[in-house]
Amino acid sequence: MNKTNIVLSGLLVASLSTFAMGDALVKKAKNAGMKPIPSSQLELLKLIEDPKNPITDAKVTLGKRLFFEPRLSKSGLISCNTCHNLGMGGVDGVAAAVGHKWTANPAHLNSPTVYNAVFNSSQFWDGRDPHLEAQAQGPMQAGPEMAAPKSLVEGRINSMPAYVAEFKATYGDDVKISFELITATIGLFERTLVTSSRFDQFMEGDSNALNKKEKTGLKVFIDKGCTSCHNGVGIGGTMQPFQVANKYKFASLGGFQGDKNGMVKTPTLRNIEETAPYFHNGAIWSLSDAVKEMGSTQLGIKISDKEAKQISCFLKSLTGDKGDISYPQLPVITNKTPKPDMN
Repeated sequence: MNKTNIVLSGLLVASLSTFAMGDALVKKAKNAGMKPIPSSQLELLKLIEDPKNPITDAKVTLGKRLFFEPRLSKSGLISCNTCHNLGMGGVDGVAAAVGHKWTANPAHLNSPTVYNAVFNSSQFWDGRDPHLEAQAQGPMQAGPEMAAPKSLVEGRINSMPAYVAEFKATYGDDVKISFELITATIGLFERTLVTSSRFDQFMEGDSNALNKKEKTGLKVFIDKGCTSCHNGVGIGGTMQPFQVANKYKFASLGGFQGDKNGMVKTPTLRNIEETAPYFHNGAIWSLSDAVKEMGSTQLGIKISDKEAKQISCFLKSLTGDKGDISYPQLPVITNKTPKPDMN
C-alpha cells in the first residue's frame, strides 16, 4: 500500500468513526425524548396544522398583517409583534412585558417567544390555554397589555374596507369578522413560525451539522438530565413542576407560582441565545448562568462553569432559520374607525 492509499484509508476510518459517534449521539438524544423538526413539509404540516382550520397562503398573509397591526390595541400603538418581535427571536428583550400606558406586567412575567410556540402543549406560563388561537385572545383584552375589548377590535377591523375585502377573499363573502376569527387568523399565522436549525439536520442524519464542541455540549445536556423537561420537538413546551430540588433564587420577583398545582410551562430552548432574559420573570440575562440555575433549581446538581459553557455551546445550535421578516403594509382607516384611546 502506497503513502496515498494509507492517507486515504486513514481519512476513511476517521470519517466512519465520526459518523458512528454522531449516529450514537443521535440515538442517545432520541432515547432522551428529543425530536427534530421534520424536513418533510408534509410531516411538518401534520404537527402544526389544526384540521378544523387548514393553513392556506391567504390565511397566513392575513394573519401576518394582523400580527403586526397596532390598531388591535386600545392605544393603537401595541401589536402582537411589540412583545413578540419577529426580528428579535420572537421576544421583546426586556425582563417584564410592557403594555398599555407603559404598564409592566403585574406579575413581572417575561414575554415567551412566539417562534415554535406551536409545539407547546400549553400556552402562557401557567398553561391555561392549549392552543395559539386561544392564546391570542388573552393579551389583546388584558388591561396591562393591549387593553382592547372584543367590540373595539371588531369595530376597528370592520371599519377598514381593505380588511373586510381581505377577510372575504380569504374566508368567503358570507364571513362574519368576529373577534374570534381575527384572533384565530393570528394564531394560524403563528403556527407557521417554525425555525429549523442545524440540530434538526443532525438529528435527521447529517453528522457534520454539529461541530465537535456542540456534540460534546449535547452529550452533557443529556447526561445532566436537562432532557427530563426539555424534550420533544419544541425542546420544551410542556407543563412541569418548578423548584423541584431547590428554591429559584429570584422566586420572589413578581410572585408567580405557576398554576394551582405549582406547574410552570417549560420554555422552548429553540433560539434560546436570542431570547434573553431568561426564566418566567426575566431575572437572568446570561445563558450560562441560566443553565447553572436550572441545574440547582430543577435537578439538584451543581453544573460547573465548564459544563455550563459546553451546554450553552450546544444550545446555540438550536438557533434556526426564520426566513424573510418583512413588515406588511396595513389598511387605511376611515371616519368610522374607532380612534386611539390612551386612557
